[in-house]
Amino acid sequence: MTTNTEAPTILSLSEVDQPAGTIRRYWLRIISDGLGEPVRIPILVAKGKQDGPTLGVTAAVHGDELNGIRVIQRLFSDLDVEELTGTIIGVLVVNIPAFLRQTRVYTDGFDLNHVMPGKEDGRASEVYAFRLMDRIIQHFDYLLDLHTASRGRVNSYYVRADMSHEITRQLAILQNPQLIVHNPPNDKTLRGSADALDIPAITLEVGNPGVYQKKLIRSGIEGIHNALSYLKMTQDEIIQPSSTESGPILCKRSYWIYTHTGGLLTVEVDLLAEVKKGDLIASQRDVFGTLKEQYLAPEDGVVIGKSTMPVNRSGGRVLHLGIV
Repeated sequence: MTTNTEAPTILSLSEVDQPAGTIRRYWLRIISDGLGEPVRIPILVAKGKQDGPTLGVTAAVHGDELNGIRVIQRLFSDLDVEELTGTIIGVLVVNIPAFLRQTRVYTDGFDLNHVMPGKEDGRASEVYAFRLMDRIIQHFDYLLDLHTASRGRVNSYYVRADMSHEITRQLAILQNPQLIVHNPPNDKTLRGSADALDIPAITLEVGNPGVYQKKLIRSGIEGIHNALSYLKMTQDEIIQPSSTESGPILCKRSYWIYTHTGGLLTVEVDLLAEVKKGDLIASQRDVFGTLKEQYLAPEDGVVIGKSTMPVNRSGGRVLHLGIV
């Protein structure tokens, strides 16, 4: 294995030309900033000794999602590129402007993961999304998109995937997640836009924002190694859940529950808790401590994620409920 120290700047993955059995670093220019200086995305490319599929792994579509970055770094440090079939492309930080500001949204206030596939002549976030799809994503055969919860929330370790599609179903199960949500890719997400290009894709939620979580990072790495084995890009044995762990909880759908009024919120249930219709899930008080409202589970389900921010205005998120 060889890794170059001087990373060249490219305009598209189509410009990547490296020897088999190597790992290289690249800067991919995607836009220019207000000074006319290039804004560049850091990319790692591992090219195997044998021809095969191209697996893309992306992180930080939202700027404060850090666990996925460490997953990709660790993945490439672990790779035996001499035994690799095909190519792995790690996009360490998708949303550079948001990453530099450590915010979730793009500089124009829009969520980059809801404007895909963008527009060639649209507003700032749409142009960025268009070039991302054109210069990077379209060159993948498969995509694993790594995310975390938003600030003020926590997530279980879970996958969103189209479970009616055999490849994405298998990729989801092989992540050994705590929970899988069946979610057809019919929205303006990166996953949905990849699917529109016939690129099987799943979204992996790797914990919480703004931190490194070693256990979840390790789980993310193991899941990608499982995917590589399933795609016959490596000969590694698939890592199974430990004998003390049950298989993932499968949800046919999920949705967020929101507050009716503002105040100080206490969510009364833990991640992965099973709740029954009518169970108390959260309480809300005013600034004097007077109980204003209690929120009950609208139906049976499991807690996928929840708010950890007590200060909550009307229409704030309470918890993410999965319907088993």
